[in-house]
Amino acid sequence: MSDTGLLKIQRDPHQAPRRRRLWRWGIAGGVLLLLAGLLLRPRPPEVQLVSVVSSTPSQQYLQLTASGFVVAQRRAAVASKASGRLLELRVREGSRVKAGELLARLDASDVQAQAAVAQAAVGQAQAVLAQGQALLRQSQVELANAEAEFARTQQLKAQGFVSAQAQDAAQRRLDAARAAVAAAQASAAQGQSGVTQARAQLAVQQVNQGFTEIRAPFDGVVLAKNANVGDLITPFSNAAGSQGAVLTLADLSTLEVEADVSEGSLAKVQLGQPVEIQLDALPGQRFRGQVASIVPTVDRAKATVMTKLRFEQLDPRVLPEMSAKAIFLSQRPNDEEMKPVLAVPAKALDAEGAVWKVLKAEGGGQTVQRVAVKKGRNLGELVELQGKDLASGDRLVANPKVLHDGQAIAVAEK
Repeated sequence: MSDTGLLKIQRDPHQAPRRRRLWRWGIAGGVLLLLAGLLLRPRPPEVQLVSVVSSTPSQQYLQLTASGFVVAQRRAAVASKASGRLLELRVREGSRVKAGELLARLDASDVQAQAAVAQAAVGQAQAVLAQGQALLRQSQVELANAEAEFARTQQLKAQGFVSAQAQDAAQRRLDAARAAVAAAQASAAQGQSGVTQARAQLAVQQVNQGFTEIRAPFDGVVLAKNANVGDLITPFSNAAGSQGAVLTLADLSTLEVEADVSEGSLAKVQLGQPVEIQLDALPGQRFRGQVASIVPTVDRAKATVMTKLRFEQLDPRVLPEMSAKAIFLSQRPNDEEMKPVLAVPAKALDAEGAVWKVLKAEGGGQTVQRVAVKKGRNLGELVELQGKDLASGDRLVANPKVLHDGQAIAVAEK
């Protein structure tokens, strides 16, 4: 018998399943340990972040703030008192115009025809007046002759050379001449009245013709064009498809900010008070101004009072209807106090001995970095900062006392 049969390995049928179970338990245990490690690992603290902003030292004089809009105090919807088709429009949006400048013309053919009739009536009345004046001169000459003849007749009657009948005839001629002069004077006066009336009618038609010409009432800028050539223009725009105002004009030298102030804060506002004006359309720009007027009435619905703020110096970039923020100040800041500086909320500062510090969020807000700063003036709710490693827009920890340099953080959701 061969000895190779003795070399066979005897396998236990229950040994392989036990090994597989041990592997499974090992993997499960490893996963549980990993999960436990993740769960028990210390989580970074959640913090609130604030931003470094650009502000001005003038904010230390802040009394209250209000919002409003830039409004032109001299503004007009330019229209015509006449009705007609718009034939010519000489301006467009943004055009600068002078007072009295022709802006548009309406169809004036009917008014021109009536003016021609009135002009002809003036000529006719002047002819009648000339005829009456000629008749008056003729009657005045006849009266002079009659007076001379009557005087000679009286002399001759006194000398006995003429009869009483001749004297009576001279008297009748004189009376007739005087009556003729009176009639001629009345006719001339009537002719003069006719001329005056005809000229008045012509003036009326010339005024009506002027109504078809739309002219600028003051120096300004065209803000809106409300009609186009070919549109029907009516004084009150009652007809369907017609237009009333042709243009909207504003005097940009009268731009002011109209801001609503809460009724409870009205005691902090007075005429001539300095203000700082900020416009949403011009971020970073601050304009000096002052309170020009306080409208003496309260809006019941909003419990506010309108204040009108005048710019000390107008900027050509300032346009009507821009939204504005008005900062009412206790005193007028100087030029140095109008220059922008870096500022943060006071809660972002922490004293570390004689040095002030902030914690700047780095790496997309995952860690913090200690930055030494110099604390400046209080600017309302903000504090001025000076630090070479800070810039406007940087994010700082709102409560840096509980953190240290390089610590990981989690930004809390607001």
